Parts: sequence; structure tokens; C-alpha cells
Amino acid sequence: MDTLLRAALETVQGSALKPVTALPEAVRRRLAGAPIQIDGNVLDPDLQLLLRLEGFLPGAKKQSVATARAHLLTASKLVAGHPRELLRVTELTVRGSDGQLGARLYVPRSAPTSRGGLLVFFHGGGWVVGDLDTHDAYCRDLAEEAGIRVLSVDYRLAPEAEAPVAAEDAIAAFSWAIEHAEDLGADPSRVGVGGDSAGGNLSAVVAQQCVLRNLPAPALQVLIYPAVDLVGRRPSRDLFAEGFFLTDHDISWYRDHYTPDPAIRSDPMVSPIFGDLSGVAPAVVATAGFDPLRDEGNEYADLLQSAGVPTTHLYEPTMVHGYANILTLPTQTQAARTRLTTQIRQALNPDP
Repeated sequence: MDTLLRAALETVQGSALKPVTALPEAVRRRLAGAPIQIDGNVLDPDLQLLLRLEGFLPGAKKQSVATARAHLLTASKLVAGHPRELLRVTELTVRGSDGQLGARLYVPRSAPTSRGGLLVFFHGGGWVVGDLDTHDAYCRDLAEEAGIRVLSVDYRLAPEAEAPVAAEDAIAAFSWAIEHAEDLGADPSRVGVGGDSAGGNLSAVVAQQCVLRNLPAPALQVLIYPAVDLVGRRPSRDLFAEGFFLTDHDISWYRDHYTPDPAIRSDPMVSPIFGDLSGVAPAVVATAGFDPLRDEGNEYADLLQSAGVPTTHLYEPTMVHGYANILTLPTQTQAARTRLTTQIRQALNPDP
């Protein structure tokens, strides 16, 4: 192994990624190695460097649900940087489909004192891992940069709660947020729904089910590299099966825990790509060039547009799955996150 890379690996364990990201760009590029080009896209060199480090993070290989949950929390702290200081962060409970759910409200200094925008956020993690803490830094950053309130919801996870429990929780929690928008300091007409990966899946389900169930609909749906099809397999699953954070094995592992009964996987409550998209909320869909979920996300954006849904598709060809949460990296990752935040701010903030 390159001596310089080994030194970087030793420092990253104790003090997150700051020693690596502080290196001059030329040094970071050397550490990253030869450029990786697949399917016409060239991977961001800073992400490529992080991928070389990722294999040395504790618990990188999934062995059990408990281990996977602990690993995501550890990894999220390594890439979070220093959490943003907001005006207020409040722990509260919201309505789930069967009882109360934990939630966290982020109120940035830049948000209007009342009647502002609110994004109900569902974290990623394959419906099996992740919680309010794994996505705390991203929710803080999103709230401050977009100038909106963010309500992060701790929906129930599999295998303790199999599909479609998470989806029903998401629908109930979003409906609660609409009902209590003014209490939260938000305008009921400016409440959106969003999430990353599995959270993007739940957000798409919420957008569809609000129409089907005649519930108040979100002002916006934000689908960040969403998993929308638990049945089909597209070329990107094979192109990026290994080595780009989310692996083909991970996808199957999550799917099998969330939907042990394969018969439910084609239900739109689980795979929203099979649902009716007519009349759903305007969408922002973000997809990544080096993501095994790339093709289904791109296809879903196309289907939304074909259904006449106002859709902004942010395709980031140099990014990997999970890029929005990697707050410590400069340049391309930061720029991609800013493009996403800008779209959310313009849609939900009354004073963009």
C-alpha cells in the first residue's frame, strides 16, 4: 500500500476526514489513484479517495442488523464534519400508523419566524438501518442552506417492522405535519416531503398515496437517489455492484429484511415505480452516475415527466450513492449538494 495512503488511513480513524480533506488538491488526486471511468462518467477524485479509505472503516461488511446499524452511525460521523449550529433543534413525537414516532425539528436562523417552508424528511438506510442521529448533520445543513424547517421522522425499521409499516408510518407522519404545520412555524401550503435512498422511496410513496387516499398533498417531493423498484434489475446494478459504497449485496440484504415475502415487492406501497403518478406533487429527483440505483431513479424521473408532473432531475454523473451526506468533501460533492438545496429552497421558501 502507498505509504502516504496508509498514513492518511491511520489519521482518519481518530479525527474523521479533516486531515485528508485539508490536503492540497494535487496530493488528494495522487492518493485517489488513476481516474475511474465507467459508462462514460468519471468519478469525482475526492470521492474516489474516500472509497479507498472506506474499506478500513469498522464494520464495513454487514454481518447482522445490529452491526449494520452501528456501522452506519460510525460512518455518518466520519463524513459529517462539524454539525451546523441552528436557531433551535427540538425533539418531539409525531403520529405514526400505530402509535407515536420520534422526530426532530430543525429550525435554522435563516428561516422565517412563521409561515415558512417545511420538509418532512425520511432518512435512508434500506428500511433497516439509520435513524435521527445518522442523518442529523445533513438535516442541519439542509435546514440552514435552504432556509426552511426540517422535520426528521424516526419511522419503524425492518426486520422488526416489515413492509409496508415504514410506508404507513411515513404517510401518517406527513399527514400529522400538515395538520400541525402552523404549530411548527410552517405554512401548510409549503410542506414538502423528502428523503434519501429508502427515504426517497417512502417520499415517493407518500406523494402517490396522498392522491389515492384524498389526503392533503405535499407541495414538493424530494427524491434523493431513491430506491423505487424492489423487483426489477437494471444495468447500473451490475455496473456498480461493488466498490461504490452501496453494493449489490447491500441492496439484496436490505430488500430481504424489508420484504421477506417477495409477493409484496411489486406493490406500489413498496415499489412506487409501479404506482399511478397522475397528479402527484412536483418533484426534485437527484441521481448519481456511480450508483447501482441510478437507472431506476433516472427511469422514475422520466415517468414523472411523462405523467405531466413538474420535475427537476438533477443527474450528478461524478457522484456515488450517499453523496448528500458526505459533508466534509469539498468541490464536486459540495457543488452537487448545493444544486439540490437550491431547488428545495426555491420551491419551499417564500423568500428564496
